[in-house]
Amino acid sequence: MASLNLHHLRLFRATAREGTLTAAAKALNISQSAVSTQIKALEADLGHDLFERRGRNLVLTEAGRIALDYADQIFRASEQLQATFRAVGGQRKVLRIGALATLSRNFQMGFLAPLLGRDDVEVVLRSGTLASLLRALDALRIDVLLTNQVPARDAASPYLVRRIAEQPVSLVGARSRLALAAQGLPVLLTRAPLILPTPETQLRAGFDALIEQLGIVPRIAAEADDMAMLRLLARSDAGVAVIPPIVVRDELASGTLYELAQLPGLTEEFHAVTIARTFPNPLLREVMGEALAESA
Repeated sequence: MASLNLHHLRLFRATAREGTLTAAAKALNISQSAVSTQIKALEADLGHDLFERRGRNLVLTEAGRIALDYADQIFRASEQLQATFRAVGGQRKVLRIGALATLSRNFQMGFLAPLLGRDDVEVVLRSGTLASLLRALDALRIDVLLTNQVPARDAASPYLVRRIAEQPVSLVGARSRLALAAQGLPVLLTRAPLILPTPETQLRAGFDALIEQLGIVPRIAAEADDMAMLRLLARSDAGVAVIPPIVVRDELASGTLYELAQLPGLTEEFHAVTIARTFPNPLLREVMGEALAESA
């Protein structure tokens, strides 16, 4: 077998991801015929067909799926190599963090605290959906993903998930809700308008289980999937929010909001998701160690 042509392998990988020669050629800014010719050359080198045509689409054969798995490993290793030596050659160290767009900003700031103010460190923050940030993690565009949603994992999953913090969850509201809170948790849950996380969140699932156990039918004033929006709704006195106190730490300190009652058995977990790397970012060990120590 001839030496593997990495350029051919890169074109194959792009075609596998795009699904058609036309889309791959557009993404790579080369002609469709060039992509087709070089994939055929790769198939000849490997001795196996990598695609089968179904209508206008190209579908990976079994050999193609194996080849794509190896191609991903090869180019991931290449990207790790480049990222590692860029960091070594630079005067400042960089930590690239992805955080779920709905994640508490106060929690993120606490995670970053060991690095803030250091002249030798640059922190790059990106936010997005879980799916988009997992893709960024796969492509080594971020070093760690902060989330309160655990990604699905199986035996072939590349993700390493560590719980780095666990926070209690409380009912939080304005001063006007204090008198009702004094009558006890069941009364507060029954009579106060509630501001809740949306049903697909783990926090909402836990809350729904709690009120079912208590036999309570809640009055729902609003739902939001963004912790910042839950905080703003509580500040506007739209109702009593189900929220970790860390999210409204500043408002609690200033007396803008009050922790009316802690919800028994209900917590919010924060996780750091990484992938195994030959050369892990040394800054990650510093912030992960600090976060784990604080959650202990």
